[in-house]
Amino acid sequence: MANRFGRAVALIKKLPIATHSFLLTKLFCSQVKYANTSKVTLVDIQQKEVKLVIANRKKVQNHIGGVHAIAAALLAESATGIVFGLNLSDSHLPLLKSMTIHYQRRMQGALTAVAKISDEQITQLSQEKGSMDIAVTITDESGQQPIECIMTWAWVEKRKK
Repeated sequence: MANRFGRAVALIKKLPIATHSFLLTKLFCSQVKYANTSKVTLVDIQQKEVKLVIANRKKVQNHIGGVHAIAAALLAESATGIVFGLNLSDSHLPLLKSMTIHYQRRMQGALTAVAKISDEQITQLSQEKGSMDIAVTITDESGQQPIECIMTWAWVEKRKK
């Protein structure tokens, strides 16, 4: 894995499997404080795929008892940001450029997000700067997709200090 985050993930993956989700979640939430507040849980991280979950608990609920729209957006941003950032060189800065979210129906129970990046997209990340759409599939406990999301991520070289 090409960067500091990837190396940390690789170290965690050498530990017993039962500890992976807990430690990956701690690693991510140490950098993204709001994900910790909302109790986003990292289930698995691979180079090309990331899986996260957010439970439907009181602190993230909306007025009708489902996961709040912003908590669902956080889940989508986190999943795509992790898979994007995992493949981006340490010499570049990831930036969320836009998010497109279509809420299709009421969300039921916990939400699971799976974000994927292709080999072609990974190759594109070697350019000095650019942007790309990262799709994420979000399902609820009914097995349906209550929302459709596309996150557009950009990258630029970090400024020299």
